[in-house]
Amino acid sequence: MTKHRNHNHEHAADACCSASNMNIASQRRPVHEKNESVSSGVQTLIRIMQMDCPTEEALLRKKLDGMAAVTGMEFNLMQRVLTVTHAPQATKSILEAVRSLGFTPEIVDGEHEEPKQEPVKPWWPLALACLAAIGSELVHWLEFPVVVAAALALIAVLMCGISTYKKGWIAIRNGNLNINALMSIAVTGALVLGQWPEAAMVMVLFTIAELIEAKSLDRARNAIRDLMQLTPETATVLQKNGVWQEVPAKSVSVNERVRIKPGERIALDGTIVSGHSSVNQAPITGESLPIDKQSGDPVFAGTINTSGSFEYQVTAAAGDSTLARIIHAVEAAQSTKAPTQRFVDKFARIYTPTVFAFALAIAILPPLLMDGEWFNWIYKALVLLVIACPCALVISTPVTIVSGLAAAARMGILVKGGVYLEQGRKLEWLALDKTGTITHGKPAQTDFFTLNGWNERDVRSLAASLAVRSDHPVSIALTNAAKLEGIELRNVENFEALPGRGSKGVIDAKLYHLGNHRLIHEQGRCSDDLEARLSTLEAQGKTVIMLTDEQSVHGVFAVADTVKESSYQAITELHALGIKTIMLTGDNVHTARAIANQVGIDEAHGDLLPEDKLKAIESLLGKAVTVGMVGDGINDAPALAISDIGFAMGATGTGTAIETADVALMDDDLRKLPRFVRLSRNTHSILVQNIVLALGIKSIFLTLTVLGMGTMWMAVFADAGASLLVIGNGLRLLRVNN
Repeated sequence: MTKHRNHNHEHAADACCSASNMNIASQRRPVHEKNESVSSGVQTLIRIMQMDCPTEEALLRKKLDGMAAVTGMEFNLMQRVLTVTHAPQATKSILEAVRSLGFTPEIVDGEHEEPKQEPVKPWWPLALACLAAIGSELVHWLEFPVVVAAALALIAVLMCGISTYKKGWIAIRNGNLNINALMSIAVTGALVLGQWPEAAMVMVLFTIAELIEAKSLDRARNAIRDLMQLTPETATVLQKNGVWQEVPAKSVSVNERVRIKPGERIALDGTIVSGHSSVNQAPITGESLPIDKQSGDPVFAGTINTSGSFEYQVTAAAGDSTLARIIHAVEAAQSTKAPTQRFVDKFARIYTPTVFAFALAIAILPPLLMDGEWFNWIYKALVLLVIACPCALVISTPVTIVSGLAAAARMGILVKGGVYLEQGRKLEWLALDKTGTITHGKPAQTDFFTLNGWNERDVRSLAASLAVRSDHPVSIALTNAAKLEGIELRNVENFEALPGRGSKGVIDAKLYHLGNHRLIHEQGRCSDDLEARLSTLEAQGKTVIMLTDEQSVHGVFAVADTVKESSYQAITELHALGIKTIMLTGDNVHTARAIANQVGIDEAHGDLLPEDKLKAIESLLGKAVTVGMVGDGINDAPALAISDIGFAMGATGTGTAIETADVALMDDDLRKLPRFVRLSRNTHSILVQNIVLALGIKSIFLTLTVLGMGTMWMAVFADAGASLLVIGNGLRLLRVNN
């Protein structure tokens, strides 16, 4: 869907975080194209286990951009997969370029191959480094020979800092000032200045901080990865020889028949062909209660069969299920960065070299111009280098955005990018389609009364006998109501449809008409009293039909598209959030106003064609307000496309809606709209908190360092502490019940 406002795609800041400070979530960036043109070529998928942070992405981009054979790159940091579009026969040179950065590339067969687990690092080197660093500090405090403190410090640095030095050297060689480069310079400087215990303890603390951050970030990473584990690996499938056999779900083809037992998780999308049960669809739609399912109803991969047993026919392969599309959408969501995230990335690219230049000036200018002591000023500069890394600032935004996206997915709200998650808080007007959005979209009988003393069951039997022969929605509503009441149908002879009026037929040798208000007028059987009663029903947005014989009207039926139970509450909550609502529908004005009054919508416009809805949205946008449009994702496409945020209702199983909407509500519950707005506001609030925290802590420690009160220990605590604070704060969104 092409939006009327351009949302730029920005790359992550080059100067970022340690190896564990990643843009969590399955991060799928748009193909990076040279000269803004699409180049053809073959695609190779390369898994790089060391690639889990924008730092590594920046190195790879810079390296591969210099190769003429490479025409595009796409990064999936969650699965650590790099997709390279390149000229044929260039695979070998690309792999060599990746290896030159200290990475270990491995070609994978497919994009959806299960990501490998990162090898577990042994714990003893870090434990030994801790003991050595503590020993160096103790030896220095007891005034033992300096050589002992130096030896212990070097052991500590070598045991836990080799990886940092390697990454730092690669970054410096490629012109990047990331945390590994800054930490390597700072620790080396401390060693040169003879600050042995401090250098050792700084490297140990930095390594420990990395581990803690990695564990914290795993929560957000797992929030997305858990989606992939919702579907079972096998399914019980009917074979050609009539035998039921358990086979891998990935091998099951469309139209094959699958059997599900009570308590089992459904492996593939399908339609029930026999049996009935209740299915817990919470993993897909966020609904809290199981949904009753019977023959003809759809079921979805990842949902849980709670009670009965049934068989279903597969409608989509494992890789194309509703759940698979949701996972892909969540992965792709990170390619559109939120405005705050784009600002932070740009700020970080300026901030880091600025602070580095300031540190260099602190180290050189005071000794040269003011006869300052070289040792003191160089030490201050090293402390500044550690504080300078914008880890906390850069990691704060992706952690918060991904936590918000994951929280939304758990609610059954699929948000197609951080830009929409953040923009939701700005909504001022929300336009809603009527049919299928505010109402159920299926006409139902709402009123019935008889005239002239006729028996109710007789009138309903006669009317249903005529209605069952018609496929008009109003006739279907009458027929369904009669079936629910167990009304007996009668034989109809000489049935005839009356276009635009109704139908007629002979029942028990007597002619009956089942028709609308117009037919009754034509027959001259509409009295003043009946006209008043019909006007009352029609003013409520209901369609009225009547059963007559050749003398008079015997029964009146009213049919309407009924309002969902959740619609009134949703509109009330939206108003409480300060959002105005407007209904845009193709139904007549009377029906539009009646439904709008029933649920409390501010404005209602009826008799609208798709282009009229588009003009209505354009009119609102012309007032410089932020506008959302809620529809089915297909019929309301023009209005959905031009709005700031397009919401698709009931997107479960609807591939088009999932692919095209900015926000897809996986079921038909309008109450998810205010939940989305509240989540958006919470996300923005946490983003602001994190930026203030990160910059505030940096500012305090930078000031202390310039005033001569900062130490390298404080610098590491400032950097690691700020990172942990913003990560923990961002992860709060996973626990918030909006």
